[in-house]
Amino acid sequence: MLLSVVVPCYQEERNVARTWEAVEQATRTLDVEVEVVFVDDGSTDGTLLALRALATREERVRYLSFSRNFGKESAMLAGLGHARGDAVVILDGDLQHPPELIGQLLEKRREGFDQVVARRNRTGDRRSRTLTARTYYATVNRLIEVRLDDGMGDFRLLSRPAVDALLALPEYNRFSKGLFSWIGFPTAVVDYDNVVRAEGRSSWSLKRLLDYGIDGILSFNDKPLRLAVYLGSLIALLSGAYVGWLVVRTLVYGVDAPGYVSLIAAVLGLGGLQLVFLGVIGEYVGRIYFESKRRPHYLVKESSGLPDLAGTAEVAHTRGTVAG
Repeated sequence: MLLSVVVPCYQEERNVARTWEAVEQATRTLDVEVEVVFVDDGSTDGTLLALRALATREERVRYLSFSRNFGKESAMLAGLGHARGDAVVILDGDLQHPPELIGQLLEKRREGFDQVVARRNRTGDRRSRTLTARTYYATVNRLIEVRLDDGMGDFRLLSRPAVDALLALPEYNRFSKGLFSWIGFPTAVVDYDNVVRAEGRSSWSLKRLLDYGIDGILSFNDKPLRLAVYLGSLIALLSGAYVGWLVVRTLVYGVDAPGYVSLIAAVLGLGGLQLVFLGVIGEYVGRIYFESKRRPHYLVKESSGLPDLAGTAEVAHTRGTVAG
């Protein structure tokens, strides 16, 4: 069996060599051939230099470097597209995904599972973050058509059929957690303890986490649009009842001074609600807009070997050779 390990990297200059050493150590005694595919997601530090040096020393290491930062979703897609293995493991380049688990993932694969997910616990996380995460997953699972589980992220092993299924999904707006669940296939879970980042700082800001959470909600359902229909219908019904009550009250008691506070409250409340749902509709329209452009998910400016995936934009040089 050829095992591919895909490692998306962004600003991981100090972790590249450590990640390779940890993967090499973890797979040394396994009965598999191993290749490691690093994907540099447009880093501005010395990540690319570190990858060049590593690929020169180690023939089992290959790398891709994007022309700019396209995001982790694109980096994972590129890694999967260039991985040649019968099974593929995805892990982060900051060593928060312990390579020591690869052996356990392989054991489950040999038992017949096409997806083997490494699920982390939240040991060491702040209570506020744990509560927020659990609230998010409880909410989102009521909305979307696939199931997302807390602690089950990108760290997983995929069989070749599972990888091919993911690569067959061409959508531009990708939410991998949902896609992993959507493709199905027999799935097993391996639990592990939360690991502190080895070097550097995470690039996931609060805004990026919030955007990622919104992507998860909008990528796999149209319930927010349906909610707008239901809520709009309810407000129209209540408004009609209120108007009817005002007419009857006027006929019985005559006209009195209008309620300024209630009028302002109604205008501001309904105006705000309309803006919220215009934003929801705009999100869906924006996604249609980006999908219709059919732009590539990423552009590769450099790689350590000729591209393996036809059809994805490989527009720059491959160690001095133009690939188009």
